Amino acid sequence: MNIVAPTPDFSGVEFATSADGMPVARIDDLVLAMVTSHSGFAFLASAVAVRRPLAELTRADFFGHDGRVANEAEFRMRVAETAGHKHDLAKLNRVQTRMSASTPWGGSQMAVVYAEGVVAHSTAGHGGFHLSSDRNAKVHPLLRKDTLWYEEDCEWAIVAISFPDLFTDCERSMAEKTIRNTWPDVWEKIHGCSLAEGESWAKDRRAFDQRHASDYVVTSAIFSDKNPGMTEVVAVVAGDRGAGDRKAWDNERRFLVPSDEYARRGRFGFVIDPDRHAEYHGPSSFLGWRSRGIGS
Repeated sequence: MNIVAPTPDFSGVEFATSADGMPVARIDDLVLAMVTSHSGFAFLASAVAVRRPLAELTRADFFGHDGRVANEAEFRMRVAETAGHKHDLAKLNRVQTRMSASTPWGGSQMAVVYAEGVVAHSTAGHGGFHLSSDRNAKVHPLLRKDTLWYEEDCEWAIVAISFPDLFTDCERSMAEKTIRNTWPDVWEKIHGCSLAEGESWAKDRRAFDQRHASDYVVTSAIFSDKNPGMTEVVAVVAGDRGAGDRKAWDNERRFLVPSDEYARRGRFGFVIDPDRHAEYHGPSSFLGWRSRGIGS
């Protein structure tokens, strides 16, 4: 299956360039900016109730870190998603209130009633949805829980795809992505098709682990202060990572990898190529390895 991105809708959005050169956009009383960090990556920041012209704004007007963006095109896509979310949210009849409730994460401090039988609770440390028995019975059997509680990190997505009319387009899109990334096997059974590479984090990670089960994969890395331009890494056989700390410790090896090559590592880790990355036995830049009497 190939996931097709929707065409962005920029209605009601004002775009401009800030006084210090940042792409910025205004959606009602919310202003978003694409901020470039000192490390060179860009991320989304926001400002609320800033009335000045966009061209007069600077980095000092913005706060927060709402995730990285690869380029200005992705920034504009995020702006469109936010605008659509705000527009859809205004049509929903969610009610924020306080209610006495004991949740799996502690006492409820704030609740949002999405509809009868669908309530989101926030606590001091976590939160999630509570469904009535009738609502829970409508959840797909492959995703339904025995309890009536669905935590806010991943399981909220089960609630969203079960009752899509209670959520915005943006939330439904995020929920579908969360299901694919977290429970790919269930997603495939429900939809009757297979997810391609790149469409599910969990499925891709499983494939990576299977493909490199016998390879050394880096677990920690540090710029080498003994070998300029190189990164000293510690690696273990990937298949041993779930076999217990003792076995992984016994199989740890150190290697030197060119720093520019290590910087291009994949999202699941850097795989050692024994034909190009020689095992390293010299003085270590890792304090932990020095404490083992290796390097000084």
